[in-house]
Amino acid sequence: MHHGRNPVRLVRFLPEDNLQFRTISEDDEQRLLEASPPYLRELILFAINTGLRCGDLLDLRWEEVDIDEKRLSLIMGKSRRRLEIPLNETAFSILLGKQAVKHGPHFFYNPGTGDRFYDLKVGFRAILKRAGLTGITWRTLRHTFASRLTRSGVDLVTVKELLGHSTINTTMRYAHSNHETKARAVARLPRRDKNVTVVPRKQKTA
Repeated sequence: MHHGRNPVRLVRFLPEDNLQFRTISEDDEQRLLEASPPYLRELILFAINTGLRCGDLLDLRWEEVDIDEKRLSLIMGKSRRRLEIPLNETAFSILLGKQAVKHGPHFFYNPGTGDRFYDLKVGFRAILKRAGLTGITWRTLRHTFASRLTRSGVDLVTVKELLGHSTINTTMRYAHSNHETKARAVARLPRRDKNVTVVPRKQKTA
């Protein structure tokens, strides 16, 4: 019988240190949102529901937003690759709210200056302190997006495309966070034990 080649046989797995990442629970997410002013609350929710990096959020322009199709269409950095991200109901509701107060070319803008945000570190540290949370960064929100997808049964290739990874290698770290999905997968196999007759082994005689 001919066996096809393993499609991940050439994938180089990440070092163990790179497999460690922080995510936030729904309870911690709620604490974070309650401690946030409106502008940061929108940014946090949008990050958790799109997986965009902080820099990509701040660079996001209205020309990259397709309201009719409910998606973002971004050109990513030096690679110039196009990244398309469908918007779920949470992200789309934020989009509609931002459209009502649209100002300038950037999707998110500093209400004090009317220009794009340049540094969110101070504001983010302040809300972490108010929420009594530590060790959370903007990258944590991206990890949370990816981990929630895998736990919901989304395959790693789709997660790779949504995150904009150039190869599957980096995305493989999230294979370690979908234990529930793996359990559901093996549970789908048909049960055969009822149709199997177990023949007792003969005892050896002395």
